[in-house]
Amino acid sequence: METVVWSKPENERAGTPLLVMMHGYGTDESRMVNLFGHLPSEFTCAALRAPMPIADGYGWFLLDYFLANDFADVIAAANSVFSWIDLVKGAHSSVSLLGYSQGMAMASTLLRLRPRDFPAVVGLSGFVLNNDLLALSESFDVPPPFFWGRDKADLVINDEATDYTAEWLDTHTRLTARTYPGMGHAMSKTEMVDVSAFLRHYVLN
Repeated sequence: METVVWSKPENERAGTPLLVMMHGYGTDESRMVNLFGHLPSEFTCAALRAPMPIADGYGWFLLDYFLANDFADVIAAANSVFSWIDLVKGAHSSVSLLGYSQGMAMASTLLRLRPRDFPAVVGLSGFVLNNDLLALSESFDVPPPFFWGRDKADLVINDEATDYTAEWLDTHTRLTARTYPGMGHAMSKTEMVDVSAFLRHYVLN
């Protein structure tokens, strides 16, 4: 990752739980940086910038209107994040994931590829990739804790993607699902209160 914004200076990170944060399609890491103050102070947060230029922002891999994706692009993006995590994880007590929109697709993909690596995963206003090759690679011994927050009226994530996401999360994870009427394709302070409680329960406890 060429651009990473940290919530703590380097001399305050050692031994803390790390929360890796991934933004949505066509935005950048600043969207995640804005959440730092609303998350538990015990965590070190790291907001990553996706590697692919998209319009005025960045993306993790190409998407079309129907959220279709190319498996090779997805794996390349996942491997770039894994390479960065592997460089820094030794300084932290654990590594959890938080993704917004396309960042939720990334966070859930990382979980599918390394299901034992992350004590908690948060997905906000996003989706899980419906990809047959990715599904073949997943194997969960124990359902991992997963927080899914969204507005049921979110017009960006289509119904087919939402239905698949709900089915996949119900099948494979220990799911905490919350909805926030009126939020739209966004994140809210109320949602961050719930996310913080989830992270404290599954990581700090």
